[in-house]
Parts: sequence; structure tokens; C-alpha cells
Amino acid sequence: MAELPEKQLKRLKNLLHEAEVNLATARELLSSVVGEDGQVVLPRVTSPAVPAEGKVIEGIFDGQVMVGPDGKNYPVPANYASKSKLVEGDIMKLTITADGGFVYKQISPAPRKQVVGTLTSHDGMYYVEVNGKEYRILLASVTFFRLKEGDQVSVSVPSDDEDASWAAVEAPL
Repeated sequence: MAELPEKQLKRLKNLLHEAEVNLATARELLSSVVGEDGQVVLPRVTSPAVPAEGKVIEGIFDGQVMVGPDGKNYPVPANYASKSKLVEGDIMKLTITADGGFVYKQISPAPRKQVVGTLTSHDGMYYVEVNGKEYRILLASVTFFRLKEGDQVSVSVPSDDEDASWAAVEAPL
């Protein structure tokens, strides 16, 4: 019997390995669908006590977290807050899914105005200084827009709240 060229032998070994991996994957998938006794495993039904859509909580964004009606803080992902340009006073809805996931949605934006300021930082935090007042901004906004200290930045702030301490970055200028 003639010997197989090395290239063909290597290809044949790879094909056998792929077939073994595919077979193992198929067996694993089959065992997740069919129990050891050969019966089809039905998907788990959620308890009637927990609605399929999960628990819904409405709250107010404070610049960094959502504050629920019970005063409890719910962490809003910084990249979502930055991308959505949330400002203090925005009303949000949090759905806690049956599997424990958190899904946020802005449902009523607070009235806002745009102002221009200069990016500064101190104490490990970033701020935009506007007419002598500093508004804190999220690090996610600084990194997304690749901002550097001294950059001119357009930000949104609540239009009816002179005590606001946070701003949402609209764009660098």
C-alpha cells in the first residue's frame, strides 16, 4: 500500500478531529434536550409569582444612579448613561428580568439646556466648568469622546435645577 503524502495525512487527521468535536457537541446537545431516561426535557416554566417580564421599578436619575421610590440606589451602567445623555431629574424605568438582568429605559427626560464649558479634573474625577460652576461628568463620556483637560465641551444640564451637580456630554467643540 502506498503511503499518503504528509499534507493529505495532516488534512485527514484534522477532519477526524473535527468529526470527534462535532460528535461530542451533538451528544452534549442531545443530552440537554433528552434526559438520561430518554424522555424529552421540557423548558422550565417561570413561577406565576414572578411575571415573565420581571419586576418594574420607576425612579429618578441623579447623575450617576437611579433612585427608586423607596430611596434605594440602582446602578445605571455608565456607558448607557453617557450614550443616552441622561441628566439629573430624568425619569427612568428599570425592569429586573426573571433571570436577574437589569434593563434600563429613559421614560421621561427632564427639561434641559445646553451650555459650553472647559474640561477639568481633580480628585480623580472629571468636570466641565461653565461660568465658574463645575458639573461632574462620567468617565465613560471622557473616554468615548477622547477628551483631554482644557477641551471645550458642549454639555446638557437640567434647565430648572440650579443645584445640579452633574452634566451629560453632548460633544466636544
